[in-house]
Amino acid sequence: ITHYATMQRLIVSLALSYLHASYFANGLAFMTMSTGNQMKMSSCTPKHTLYDLPVSNNGARCRIMLYKKGIKSEEVAIVSPAELGGLKSDEYLVLNPQGKMPLLTVNGGMNIPESDTICRYLMSTYSDRGPSFLPDDPKSNLIARIHDMYITTIQGCLYKASPPFGIYGTRQDAFKELQKQLQIIDDLISDDKDGNYLCGSEVSLADATLFPTMIFVKEMFPKFGPYATKLPTKLSNWFDDVKANDADFSKVHEEVNGGIKQWTLNGRWDKIWLAGVRDEEPATIFDKIIAGEIPATIVRDEPKLLAFKDINPAAPAHVLVIPKDRNGLSSLRKSSTEHSEILGELMVAAGEIARDTSLGFGDGARIVINDGEDGGQEVPHLHVHVLGGRQMYWPPG
Repeated sequence: ITHYATMQRLIVSLALSYLHASYFANGLAFMTMSTGNQMKMSSCTPKHTLYDLPVSNNGARCRIMLYKKGIKSEEVAIVSPAELGGLKSDEYLVLNPQGKMPLLTVNGGMNIPESDTICRYLMSTYSDRGPSFLPDDPKSNLIARIHDMYITTIQGCLYKASPPFGIYGTRQDAFKELQKQLQIIDDLISDDKDGNYLCGSEVSLADATLFPTMIFVKEMFPKFGPYATKLPTKLSNWFDDVKANDADFSKVHEEVNGGIKQWTLNGRWDKIWLAGVRDEEPATIFDKIIAGEIPATIVRDEPKLLAFKDINPAAPAHVLVIPKDRNGLSSLRKSSTEHSEILGELMVAAGEIARDTSLGFGDGARIVINDGEDGGQEVPHLHVHVLGGRQMYWPPG
């Protein structure tokens, strides 16, 4: 079976090579992106093909490098993955099994995925053209590394429908980390740097790497209102300066921002939690308990949850477990994948509390979430009842 699959991929790869050769031999046009995110025509066979889309921030760093080095479409053609049927098509997966973009193909050579690797290839292959992108400053590589390790891995919190975002199970936590990393980069920018770029007067890999992502940040942060804090000053000023004073960066800004505008017109953020959808229900008595305004017998106090004894116990042991941030969970029916992490933490806490004999629990407990009026819910802030210390019966009342 493995041999058969390998032969299949080999046949597809050979067919693609033939189709590409025929494509250009017959003088058919090749489509590459222009400044206005439209397509322009080229009839010669390029040495390289960059598979990318205008809205791709990672691919945009490669495009910045192409533009600044003056590398024309005759040498590196920029093509949409849709030309091969999309990122998950067999044709594209032959070229990049990861099914991601950007991807640089080299005629007669290997296929190069990953934007940082592509950029370093372009810097080496076209070292005699335009800026080197390698200033004598270790901050360039450091900023690019921080970006790739700690920002691109969670940037989905800005535009994806639901978590996880990297290692973070909530959009709020991913936002906090993103803002932290932006501040770390801001702290690396010299207060007295000479020039428009991150490392001074010479454009660097850091500029090419960070600028497209900052387009995302600048355009998408405001959509989340109070959940997105003000951008660090030096970073914001650098972005505005380079956009205003470097035509190639401005061109990429138009490309990426054009894609974001289309996402907005398509209603991408209308149903995204914290952007188009927020918790606008009034506060409850639980918020006052969390704030310490109303006394309660606290059983457990953790960063994201609070457990306390019910003031009207229905069993010898009766504890309520609640999320500190309601985050839209006025009832369980309003839960979504945005709440998977906290719901799991509530259940784990409930199970641990049910084992605590010092609270009056014995051999087991009844763990209940009342939902809505018919379910007997009294406070519109999701809470887990942990009841024990006596025999429970079924059906409940």
